[in-house]
Amino acid sequence: MANENEIDLSVNFCGINLSNPVFTASGTCGYSDELSDFMDINALGGFITKSITVKPRMGNPTPRIVETDSGMLNAIGLANIGLDAFIDQKLGALNDLCPIVFVNVAGESIEEYKQVCQELSYRREIAGFEVNISCPNVSRGGISFGTEPKVVEEIISEVKKVSGDKILMVKLSPSVTNICEIARAALEGGADALSLINTFTSMVIDIHSRRPVLANRTGGLSGPAIKPIAVYLVNKVYTEVTKETDVPILATGGVRNASDVVEFLLAGATAVGVGTWNFVEPDVTMKIIEGLKKYCAREGVNKIKELIGSLEAD
Repeated sequence: MANENEIDLSVNFCGINLSNPVFTASGTCGYSDELSDFMDINALGGFITKSITVKPRMGNPTPRIVETDSGMLNAIGLANIGLDAFIDQKLGALNDLCPIVFVNVAGESIEEYKQVCQELSYRREIAGFEVNISCPNVSRGGISFGTEPKVVEEIISEVKKVSGDKILMVKLSPSVTNICEIARAALEGGADALSLINTFTSMVIDIHSRRPVLANRTGGLSGPAIKPIAVYLVNKVYTEVTKETDVPILATGGVRNASDVVEFLLAGATAVGVGTWNFVEPDVTMKIIEGLKKYCAREGVNKIKELIGSLEAD
């Protein structure tokens, strides 16, 4: 049994050495200050902001969140303070964080994606962008950009031109015929990393009113219910698209403990984002990092990077 204090949890993500593979998932932790009372954000490997759009968005009408068995549906609708307010009010605080910071970027047109990335491309507070082409809860933009390979390649190619030296990570939707085709298109467009998966469009019905619970009718299903699907899709993209490259995968989907993180690493992910479970246990990422040390010590793993893609073949 190895010594926990000697375990190396560091991973390489697009040429940047991270202290560990644990990220927050976009949309669940705001702009970082929301979680600072519950956890040490500087202990994370990476932090991803909620989506930023050119103009402020109020999001969808309420109710827009509902719990389900082993998960939840959300139809927030990319509510955010907008690019200008983000720069003026939030960006400065991100400069003091030790983890690398990605800004999740959304828009209703390619030009809007480009505007956000271009205006943030010179900011030293952030390491890169997570381009959100997979949100199922908006009528324009989001998933409408992420289901056709040609459209994916076009938008990523255009955004890449204005992103300077920032890392360009693309968040993929599971609601496509072949996620590997979309992943290849993103890489053809110039993506440096892939983020998968986003939520599944779902519905909950109130049997008394006979109406959908969410005002938006549908929402994105997240949480433990989707983890087995997420693990499968991460492994599929890793095996068929990124295995022979240096392109890292950030895996998200139902993570709530260290075992879930290890599962994703074995499947081929370089790093893992925690989303829904932040609402259940705001300090869950700290518990996960400690849990990873214990797992590695028990299993005799000195460097956690050795687990990446090490799923045994049949």
